[in-house]
Amino acid sequence: MLFAELELKDAYIIDLEKREDNRGFFARTWGQDLFEQHGLVTRVVQANMSFNHTKGTLRGMHFQKNPYAETKLVRCVRGTIYDVIIDLRPDSPTYTRWVGVELSADNRRSVYVPEGFAHGFQTLEDNCEVMYQVSQFYTPSAEGGVRYNDPAFDIQWPLPAGVMSEKDQRWPDFIR
Repeated sequence: MLFAELELKDAYIIDLEKREDNRGFFARTWGQDLFEQHGLVTRVVQANMSFNHTKGTLRGMHFQKNPYAETKLVRCVRGTIYDVIIDLRPDSPTYTRWVGVELSADNRRSVYVPEGFAHGFQTLEDNCEVMYQVSQFYTPSAEGGVRYNDPAFDIQWPLPAGVMSEKDQRWPDFIR
């Protein structure tokens, strides 16, 4: 696994380190030892999948509040998505900044989303599947979010917003 720090403090892109031969390749997608070497959270209590029928579908921007704040390891296993994370940690030097990364079945990249970040994505083609491992169980009472088009962040989505939940459309304006 190859770890590259993103512009947001403590967030990473993780690429596969492929071992190739005439059959194809083999690569590790998770390794507690490697995550520990990079100072990352290694607890995984739940793995989730999201299937999205339509290009332009937007999910996010979600997080869980303390004491249930979670880390995520996100990978697109079918199709292509534009994955976005926002640093919402008030003590961070990258507070309120966001970054977007293309994840696809072809590039096989993952994004490591630290605690205190909001996360969401937009599908760039029909029939996308996204898998993610999380460090905390989903706790409805700890759920939070910021709106995908909140002017506090000015996220530049690649497509007009398509299919979206009512809840994701109604998150309140972010207040610093």
